[in-house]
Amino acid sequence: MGKVAISIKVLPESPEADMERIVEEIKNKIEVRDVKIEPFVFGLKVIKLLVVREDAEGSEEVENALRSIKGVGEVEVESLTLL
Repeated sequence: MGKVAISIKVLPESPEADMERIVEEIKNKIEVRDVKIEPFVFGLKVIKLLVVREDAEGSEEVENALRSIKGVGEVEVESLTLL
């Protein structure tokens, strides 16, 4: 089996969410290769992540870990690419 690169978009519950705290909690829960905070809509910002995992592990465990973080409203896998 190979590795996969997973591109994930994390939306906060509200525009007032502490994005830096959420990013720190993400880094404590999962190993990320890249993290970006970008403007989204209506003053909301989005966290974009790049996670590399073994192909057999999939993305469900990562998605569940992200959803468990206080302040996270939505988690969306944007792409999953075999490396």
